[in-house]
Amino acid sequence: MAWQHLVTSPLRALTSRMIGAWTEPRLVEPAPDALALEPSLPVLYVLPSQAMSDAWLLAALARRHGLPRADGRRRVGELTLDACLPLPSPRRGLWRRRTRPAAPFQGLIEQRLDSPAQDVQLVPVSVFWGRAPGKRFGFWHLVAADSWQLTGRLRRSLSVLVNRRSVEVHFGTPLRLGDLLDETTPDPALVNRKAARLLRVHFRRVRTRVLGPDLSHRRTLIEGVARSPEVIEALAAEGRPSTHRLQRRALRYGREIASNMTYPVLRFMDGLLRRLWNRLYDGVDVRGLERVKALAGDHTLVYVPCHRSHIDYLLLSYVLYHDGLMPPHIAAGRNLDMPLVGPLLRRGGAFFLRRSFRDNRLYAAVFNEYLHRLIARGHPLEYFIEGGRSRSGRMLPARPGMLAMTLRSFLRSAAGGHYQPLAFIPVHIGYERIIENASYQRELRGGKKRKESPLALLRVLGQLRQPFGRVSVSVGEPLLLGDFLDGELGPEWRQERETRPAWLSGLVPRLGETLCRRINAAAALNPVNLVALALLATPHHAIELRLLERQLDLLAELQRRLPGAAHASLPAGTAADWIEQALALGMVERREQPLGDIILADAGQAALLGWYRNNVLHLFALTGLVAFAFRHQPAHGLDDLEALLAPGWPILARELMVEPPASLREALSAMLAVLGEQGLLTPGESGWQRPREPLEAGECLDLLGQLMQPSLERGYLLLAVLLNAGPGRLTAEALADQGRQLAERLALLSGRDAPEFFDTRLFVSLVESLEEEGWLWREEERLMFDDRLCEAAHHSRQLFDPALRHRLQLVTRQA
Repeated sequence: MAWQHLVTSPLRALTSRMIGAWTEPRLVEPAPDALALEPSLPVLYVLPSQAMSDAWLLAALARRHGLPRADGRRRVGELTLDACLPLPSPRRGLWRRRTRPAAPFQGLIEQRLDSPAQDVQLVPVSVFWGRAPGKRFGFWHLVAADSWQLTGRLRRSLSVLVNRRSVEVHFGTPLRLGDLLDETTPDPALVNRKAARLLRVHFRRVRTRVLGPDLSHRRTLIEGVARSPEVIEALAAEGRPSTHRLQRRALRYGREIASNMTYPVLRFMDGLLRRLWNRLYDGVDVRGLERVKALAGDHTLVYVPCHRSHIDYLLLSYVLYHDGLMPPHIAAGRNLDMPLVGPLLRRGGAFFLRRSFRDNRLYAAVFNEYLHRLIARGHPLEYFIEGGRSRSGRMLPARPGMLAMTLRSFLRSAAGGHYQPLAFIPVHIGYERIIENASYQRELRGGKKRKESPLALLRVLGQLRQPFGRVSVSVGEPLLLGDFLDGELGPEWRQERETRPAWLSGLVPRLGETLCRRINAAAALNPVNLVALALLATPHHAIELRLLERQLDLLAELQRRLPGAAHASLPAGTAADWIEQALALGMVERREQPLGDIILADAGQAALLGWYRNNVLHLFALTGLVAFAFRHQPAHGLDDLEALLAPGWPILARELMVEPPASLREALSAMLAVLGEQGLLTPGESGWQRPREPLEAGECLDLLGQLMQPSLERGYLLLAVLLNAGPGRLTAEALADQGRQLAERLALLSGRDAPEFFDTRLFVSLVESLEEEGWLWREEERLMFDDRLCEAAHHSRQLFDPALRHRLQLVTRQA
C-alpha cells in the first residue's frame, strides 16, 4: 500500500518506536493475550482509515505485547502485503463524491479459493487519540475529535503530542476470510465487499460505543426543540395573545434543561475524579461491564442505577469513561444547578429537570421533546428511577415519570418506523461508607433536608481525610425494551401509532418493578454490610468475635450455595479480614475480654449499620424467613412449612424487591438441605428440626431468623390495625399512618433506636402489596377484605413465639 511508503522503512521504524515510547495508552481492550489468535495462521491488522500515526502506534503495541508484527510487509502464500491495511475511504471529486475504492482483500480471497489451507486472520483495530464527541469546540476539536478521514499532518502531530496519555486502542474479534465463503464457489469481488462491509459495521459500532453519536450544538438543539410540532402545539394550547413571549419562554426552558457536554470538561473530570477516588476510596470494583459493551454501538443505552449518594452521579460516568464507553447524559435535579457546581455538571453531561412540572404544559412539552431527541439519536442516558437518594438504604419503589417519558419516546420512534433498539442497564452501587452518613440519620429522625449549596459542598470536602473503604459498581442483566413489550403485550404493540396508549399507565409500574429487581439482583456484598447483617441481629448489638466470624462464614457460604440474586457477589478475603475492615472504618468497636474479644456497636453506630444492612438484606430474604419459622416451632415438614410461609412470602418479596422463585416448594426444599449441610438443621421423622447440639448452631439459626423479624413485625402491626377496624373503615393512607405510629411506639418501648423501622414508605408499600396480591381492595376509597385475610393472618401468627406475640398484641391494644 502506497500510504505506508511515504517515508523510508528505517525512518518509519524509528518513528514507530518514538511514538511507542512517547504514548502511554490509557486503555487497550481487550488485553492482547485474550485475542485468541490461531498461531498457525498469518495475521493482518485492519485500520478504519489511512492514518500513519495509528499504524505506527499499533506496530509499537504489537512489539510490546508479543503480538504478530504490525509493521513492514508479510508473506501470505503467494502474496506479499502490508501487515497493517487501512480500509479505503471514498475519494471526493471536484463536484461530487466518487465511489469508494475496493477493499484490499480480493487477492487474499482468490488465493483462499484456490488453496483452502491459505487462510488469514484479519484483526480490526480502532485507535482513538482523545475521546472528544463529534462536536466542534475550538482547539480541543482540532486535536482531539477523532475522524475517519485522513487528517492534516500538523493536526495529527498535535493530537499525538497532546493525547499521549489519552489514547485508546480497541481490538476486534479476529475475522477469518474462510468464514465468509459460501459452500458454492462465490464471487471474490462480492466476498471482498462483504468483508469490507462487516469491518465498517464493526468500526462504526466501536466508534459509537466510545464516542457516542455526534452532538448537535447546544443552541441548535434548543432551537430545534422550541420549533418542534409538539412544543408548538403546547404553545397554541396556552391560548395567550403574545406568541413571541411564549416562544422566548420555551427557549428559556430549553436553556434551563439542556446539557452542554464538552470534551475539555470530560477530560478534566477524568483527571479530577481519578485523584478523588484515590483519596476517597481504597479502590473501585467494577463487575459486569461486558454486558454493556455487547450492546453499546447498536442500542440506545439507558443506565438506571440505584441512588445511594451524590457520588453516584460522578462514579458511574467515571467508570464508563475509564472503560472505553461514552459517558451518559444524566438527568439531575434542578437543585444541583447551583453556582460553580451546576455549570461544571452541565458540561459533564447533566441535564436538569424540575421536581414537578405537571401543571406547566409548556415546560413538560419542552422537556419531553428534548429527552426524545436524545433517545432518538442514540445518546446514552442515565437517571435514577427511585427519584431521590435512599435514606434507609433500601431500594425505593420506582417513580413513573422518567420511565413513562422514555417509553413514550420509544413508541414515538417505533411509530415512525425508524427506531434504534433501547436497553435499560440496571446498576447496583455499593459503598462500605458514604459521605452522607450523618445527614441521612438526621433526616430519618425527622430533621429537615438541607438545601444543596456550594457551602455544603465545601463542608463535604472537609470529610475527605476520613477512610471510606471500597466501592463497587455492578451491572445487572440488561432489559431490552422491545423484548419486554413483546413479553407483556405481544407483538401487537409494534402496530401501535399512539404515543400514549391506554395500556401505558399499567405497564410503567411493571417496568419499574422489573428494573428494581434487576438492580437488587446485582448487589455486591462488602465487609460492612456483612458485619451489619450479623451484628444487628443480636439483641444488644454485641457479639463474640468467634461467633461473628462463624456467622460471616455462614452468610458467605449461603450466598455461594444458594445465591440470593443472579449477579450478586462476595468480597475478597476472610471473615477476619472483613471484621478488621469494619473496625478500620469506625463502623464497630472491639472490646478485649479475657475469655474472648467482643465486637459491638453503640447506638449511633447501630443506626448507621442499619443503612448498610438494608442495602443487601434482600439477598437473605428467603433464608431469614425459613430460619424465623424454626424460632418458635422446633420442627417443620416441607408441606407444613410451605403452607405457613406461602401467604406472606410474596408480600415480603415485593417489599424487598427480589424475584420470587418459580416454585416456592423447590426453593424451600433446597434451602432446608443447605441449612442441614451447615449443621443448623437436622433431619427427623417429621421433617427438619432445630439442632440440640451444639448450642452455637441454634444461635446462628436464630441470628439468621432475626434478619426478617422487623419486616414480619411491621406486617403483624399493620394487619392488627386493619382487622381491629374491620372492612370498609380505613383508607389506605390512614392504615399506613396508624401502622407507622404503632411501629414507632414498639421501637420506643423496646429500646430499638432504628428510625428506618417505622419509615412511612414501608407501610405505604405494604398496603400496596396487599392490594396487589388481592388481599385488599377499595370501595369508595375504603379498604375492604374478607375472611380469607383473617384466616391467613391467624395462620401466620404461628410464626411468632408467645413472648413476641404478646409484646406485639400489647402494643396494638394500648394504641
